[in-house]
Amino acid sequence: MNLQGKTILLTGGTDGIGLRLARQLRDKGAVLILTGRTPERIAAAQAEGFEVITADLAGSDGVEAVIAGLSGRPIDVLVNNAGMGANHDFRVAPPREEDDERTLWLNVHAPIRLIGRVMETLRARPEAMIVNVTSGLAIAPNTGSPLYCATKAALRSYTMALRAQLKGTGIHVLEALPPLVDTAMTAGRGSNKLSPDECARQIIAAMESGKDEANVGMVKMLRAVYSLSPALARAVMLRF
Repeated sequence: MNLQGKTILLTGGTDGIGLRLARQLRDKGAVLILTGRTPERIAAAQAEGFEVITADLAGSDGVEAVIAGLSGRPIDVLVNNAGMGANHDFRVAPPREEDDERTLWLNVHAPIRLIGRVMETLRARPEAMIVNVTSGLAIAPNTGSPLYCATKAALRSYTMALRAQLKGTGIHVLEALPPLVDTAMTAGRGSNKLSPDECARQIIAAMESGKDEANVGMVKMLRAVYSLSPALARAVMLRF
């Protein structure tokens, strides 16, 4: 897809990978509509000239806020980037149900609901795209974050089925699978993290080239191992 002049709705666009995507997509000539929920980050993104819809997508009200903020404007691309993890490790402490619910909503329900709500406007465009940002952990889970892994695996499964449904239409469906990226969400977790700028660059390259999957950074290796032996890939990842 030629991104010049395309209107892109990008969730979670005020921080981390999302903010880097927004900046690089704007450099490509795209028109960005971001969503965010933290006032300070929203203000900072607005100071950079971005339009931001205030919405907490960890609940149904957030989806409605996004649709209201669009005010019926057509979009060419939906990027479901917003995501979060919850502490869900019984070896440490019982998980908090409210944190689990927010994670399920933000990582699974919100992207699916948004796709449904903007599908008609995407169908009406000459060419359109849906980008779902999952994770390398959607391929094989680790031990420390089972709920996060489960939500990303669910979105991966949904994305593959959606791509098959929309085959032959003007809507391309791309799944982006980042590795561990150096963002606020991963602070204190792991090492050898990919920079968010490089992660964004690889996702955008996949958007431009029309790929079905953007296996970012070390996920390329995980994907290769999984293709040879799913059991081996799972065994390696479950060590973490």
